[in-house]
Amino acid sequence: MQLLCTPTSPFARKVRMFAIEKGLSDVLKVVHTNPLEDPATLLAINPLAKIPALITGDGQPLYDSRVICAFLDSLAPTPQLIPDAGELRWIVQRREALADGLMDAAVSIVFERRRPAGEQSARWLARWQEKIERALATMDKEHRSVPLLAARLDGVACAAALGYLAFRLPDIEWTASHPALARWWAEVAQRPAVAQTAAL
Repeated sequence: MQLLCTPTSPFARKVRMFAIEKGLSDVLKVVHTNPLEDPATLLAINPLAKIPALITGDGQPLYDSRVICAFLDSLAPTPQLIPDAGELRWIVQRREALADGLMDAAVSIVFERRRPAGEQSARWLARWQEKIERALATMDKEHRSVPLLAARLDGVACAAALGYLAFRLPDIEWTASHPALARWWAEVAQRPAVAQTAAL
């Protein structure tokens, strides 16, 4: 299998971390691809020219980190990173959506800040930061009721989101106001899946 991605994409990192936790990293070949250049290899499997994108073992294209993670989890019964059914499944998938939304907002801030200062939208920067702050508060609250697990989809997604904040937006300080989540992140950051996928 081939995973088209960039080393700095939080969504690609989520998939790479998921593969490591699933025990599939040895069969996943990472192909660094810059989506901003609209490379033919990426367009051939994802008309949206977005990463991550996966070429499965039988040549089928898959894209969007949620779809790819679900596919990877289906390849082997253990370890199971996405619950089969019941309330926990919806909790896990809701948390994945929350983490993905945080990453969307964070990526938007990063790209907006790259525009000339006079062209940046203070209104949108503020809105995206508010989304991040609300997402962090919700993660912290939910973790205290139903703990995040590093080797489960919700933990992987949240770790990818928190890692991206640390990497690209260190000026957004959140650890003091969300101590439970901060303690969890400090422990999870030492896991091989997190350490091996950190952007250099």
